[in-house]
Amino acid sequence: MSVNQQAHTGPPYGQPQPGYQGFQQPAYGGQSLPGAPQSQYGAYNGPVPGYQQPVPPQGYFPSLGFPSKGSPVSLNSDTSLAPNFIGSLRAPPTSGAPPPASGASHPSGHVAYSQFEHGDVQNGIPASAAPMQRPPASQPFLPGSAPTPVSQISTFQQYGPPPGSVQQLRNHMAGMTIGSTAASAPPPAGLGYASVPPVSGSVSATGSGLYTPYSASQGPPPPSVSQALPVAQPPFPGQTIPTQRLPAQVPGFTPPPPSTGVGPSSYPPTTGAPRPPAMPGPPLPGQTLAGAPSSQPNHVSSPPPPSTMAGLHPGPPMSGLHGPPPPTHPPQPGYQMQQNGSFGQMRGPQPNYGGAYPGAPNYGSPPGPPPPPKRLDPDSIPSPIQVIEDDRNNRGSEPFVTGVRGQVPPLVTTNFLVKDQGNASPRYIRCTSYNIPCTSDMAKQSQVPLAAVIKPLATLPPEETLPYLVDHGESGPVRCNRCKAYMCPFMQFIEGGRRFQCCFCSCVTEVPPHYFQHLDHTGKRVDFYDRPELSLGSYEFLATVDYCKNNKFPSPPAFIFMIDVSYNAVKSGLVRLICEELKSLLDYLPREGNMEESAIRVGFVTYNKVLHFYNVKSSLAQPQMMVVSDVADMFVPLLDGFLVNVNESRTVIASLLDQIPEMFADTRETETVFAPVIQAGLEALKAAECAGKLFIFHTSLPVAEAPGKLKNRDDRKLINTDKEKTLFQPQTSFYNNLAKDCVAQGCCVDLFLFPNQYLDVATLGVVPYQTGGSIYKYAYFQLETDQYRFLNDLRRDVQKEVGFDAVMRVRTSTGIRATDFFGAFYMSNTTDVEMAGLDCDKTITVEFKHDDKLSEDSGALLQCALLYTSCAGQRRLRIHNLSLNCCTQLADLYRNCETDTLINYLAKYAYRGVLSSPVKTVRDALINQCAQILACYRKNCASPSSAGQLILPECMKLLPVYLNCVLKSDVLQPGPEVTTDDRAYIRQLVTSMDVAETNVFFYPRLLPLTKADVDSDSLPAAIRNSEERLSKGDIYLLENGLNIFVWVGVNVQQSLIQNLFGVSSFSQISNALSTLPVLENPFSKKVRSVVDMLQGQRSRYMKLIIVKQEDKLEMLFRHFLVEDKSLSGGASYVDFLCHMHKEIRQLLS
Repeated sequence: MSVNQQAHTGPPYGQPQPGYQGFQQPAYGGQSLPGAPQSQYGAYNGPVPGYQQPVPPQGYFPSLGFPSKGSPVSLNSDTSLAPNFIGSLRAPPTSGAPPPASGASHPSGHVAYSQFEHGDVQNGIPASAAPMQRPPASQPFLPGSAPTPVSQISTFQQYGPPPGSVQQLRNHMAGMTIGSTAASAPPPAGLGYASVPPVSGSVSATGSGLYTPYSASQGPPPPSVSQALPVAQPPFPGQTIPTQRLPAQVPGFTPPPPSTGVGPSSYPPTTGAPRPPAMPGPPLPGQTLAGAPSSQPNHVSSPPPPSTMAGLHPGPPMSGLHGPPPPTHPPQPGYQMQQNGSFGQMRGPQPNYGGAYPGAPNYGSPPGPPPPPKRLDPDSIPSPIQVIEDDRNNRGSEPFVTGVRGQVPPLVTTNFLVKDQGNASPRYIRCTSYNIPCTSDMAKQSQVPLAAVIKPLATLPPEETLPYLVDHGESGPVRCNRCKAYMCPFMQFIEGGRRFQCCFCSCVTEVPPHYFQHLDHTGKRVDFYDRPELSLGSYEFLATVDYCKNNKFPSPPAFIFMIDVSYNAVKSGLVRLICEELKSLLDYLPREGNMEESAIRVGFVTYNKVLHFYNVKSSLAQPQMMVVSDVADMFVPLLDGFLVNVNESRTVIASLLDQIPEMFADTRETETVFAPVIQAGLEALKAAECAGKLFIFHTSLPVAEAPGKLKNRDDRKLINTDKEKTLFQPQTSFYNNLAKDCVAQGCCVDLFLFPNQYLDVATLGVVPYQTGGSIYKYAYFQLETDQYRFLNDLRRDVQKEVGFDAVMRVRTSTGIRATDFFGAFYMSNTTDVEMAGLDCDKTITVEFKHDDKLSEDSGALLQCALLYTSCAGQRRLRIHNLSLNCCTQLADLYRNCETDTLINYLAKYAYRGVLSSPVKTVRDALINQCAQILACYRKNCASPSSAGQLILPECMKLLPVYLNCVLKSDVLQPGPEVTTDDRAYIRQLVTSMDVAETNVFFYPRLLPLTKADVDSDSLPAAIRNSEERLSKGDIYLLENGLNIFVWVGVNVQQSLIQNLFGVSSFSQISNALSTLPVLENPFSKKVRSVVDMLQGQRSRYMKLIIVKQEDKLEMLFRHFLVEDKSLSGGASYVDFLCHMHKEIRQLLS
């Protein structure tokens, strides 16, 4: 990927980069680094109070600059600029930050403060009063208001001497070809998730493999002109898309980015007032004008509506231009109306910035020194926040009715009700595309993976009906004779109802006499609506004895609690905590709907180097302990009295739980075993002839002499080498064999880890992972800060719905078949996914490939059948059916994709890839696949346009930002603080996450708490994950499914601090808080209710971390501001988008 570049060299794409030479990069406290020239202009730190983000014309997502409905997104720029360069250059907006609210601009030479110092320049969103309204969906372009063209010089950054003549420029540019790298700029650094203290006004350029430094003190700021933003729609007949011609490139100059058509200006324009027309000047010598002499047409024909960017408020109306008004040009003939906002909005000139920069030319005056390069404006590239909000507004109010084939469901971030009318709810199954190619050639061409993320036991909201349980008696469910598919709404009844034709394999099967029913005039059975399996997408059958192991019905399952009582566990208070909690928790074991008490039996084991079993038979006065010290040959020393009914043995169990902490209070044993603990649980379940779950609470690397003994093999030096993959692989095959035995018995393992150092999660996690269990990790566990989180996780884990001894098979109609599976399970053959346990949070991701042609008429069908034992010991089959459309046109595929599901699949695919390939190979493959997906769209579905445009499909416009988040994740690009165990833990966790969980995990939710309405129940509107969105005067909450950060700015009002934390000043806020104090005031109640609401949406209890601005924890917090550059070398969103554009163009050329 690296390419030659003149002048400057730097680390290749994917590498962390050192501080850039040559520009002012504030060190952590805001001081500029030694060696960087001091800027005459202040750093830009986001809008000043009272100024506003740009307001697009109607028809644009306010914070995107993108047309709202149906049209693909296109980030335009022109090949004529510099075909080989796609870069995001942020001009250090000089002349101070935008003027303070008073309107007085900083005198030149006055340095505005960086975000780490105090001053009136806010870093991010201004705090001010009224919220804003959203613009309506689209606004026609009025023919009478043809844009006033602007012929403004493109902004260049000067390095070498300025060109002697325009001819030199032209000569230089003539030598450049698309795809070559005469003077291309470098790609972003690699991708990670802790972000660097952002460099005010500095931006890396992207393009080829090398970095160009920019200096913050070179040249005046760019004019407020955005580049065009065409939408990929065919032009009207006879319409040419006007191209911009700019002075050709100067040796040593960095050309402006053709990659993106979005506003480079970093000034916050105002809202609520019409923009003044742009002021064009005469073309420069050598500058030709095609169509319109326009660097950017100004589309605003009426006052723009205010924008709803979360937490932003309208500013004052815009004043006119300062400086002499230049001559205006009439609209050019031949510049026809654009379709649906084919060009992005232009930002009008700002108050105090009309043209009177210190030392800058006025509009229309002779050209002065070249201004610095433009940077892609983050507000004009696709915003996840806007897409999420639009989907909520458009699809959140109506129920999603599943009767129609191939319907794309609302996004996972939208609250909606589902009405099952023949297809499974998206809570059970989500697909990467709901319209799949008819042929394998088409699928290969598009590179869009065909996959389904299946969550068979998903929890439904209370308003939705659980799947009905159908009992067909001794004969069992009706199935196809050939492929064994279960009766479903897509089966076709023929011959008056006496036979049915299978929708999966077309085989005709006799209807059993007891199941016969007449057909109505449409060919439907008359009992269609009385039978769930004929009218619903999801339902359950009661399984007969033929579906049971050894042809006998199963016993109810058992839970065995296995507690590490080594020195660390006892000393930290963990053993006492677990025993106290179990006394009450055992009353909440899962039970069938109307049962009085749970059928689950329980047993107890403690261990260090040896194992202690406890007899808690109800007839005993005191529990009895039996020690097994021969860990090499594990057996269970008692049968009767080990697994008991909680109610019958309540007093004996309570007595045991009181005694365990006392018995081991003075232990000096530090070593532990691990494999024999699992073997003991497995043997106990075998002896009891039942399935079940082991809850193992473990603290350290098992180094004691025993089977499965491990050594410390942690080695950070392996990172970024070919041997890095060994860090993710188990260090012995012993645990794989043990997992296989566990699955055969239905013994599921849930592992709670409390490490103070390396304990090899990659190896210890093998058994939980392959048995369908879960791993929970509490590093450096401390009673006062972590007990609440641990107890919440334990309660939920014990109480949640779980199926035992589960086998899942996915059947498909002719033409496609399931070829690959991802998740926490074991497979002994190529079709059956086996899980000792499957809970309501686990997903299995299935990839499909073509093995024949599909037809548009019949579509494609999936049937997921899960056979499992319920917690009462009942054998059941849960069936989910889904019908998809098939297409012969690629455009139909791209119109029906689901990006969130696609990212879920790609992350799991990549996270499995690190087991066998170097991480860099995995990352490059991900980038390449996504570039191919987008290049195929560009080539086959978008209307012809210049190669300088980045055109994204409407439903995939977030693919680059989300993919960048996956690439920057700890597994694929660890920062220095991420441990080997953390990476193995996250890798296993993500592999069985559902789509909603991966969505918030990779792109965390950032909420401005100070903007929350204390009188409403709703959450405050989310904002984008970037430091420039944060204001020093506000408090924000960030959640990613594992952690909740509360970030407090240094300038937050003292009354807010008092109301939320109960202390009187910023300096008194404690970082050690693990829960917010309960205070009786509206703000405290609102914030706590927001936290509770978020906790309720996640499958794990999130750790609360208080982060004060400028505190050491802020580095951790910035890790999650995923649109920014990361410390581990991850690219910013802007840079990555430019990099993707370059990759796409290389594929197209």
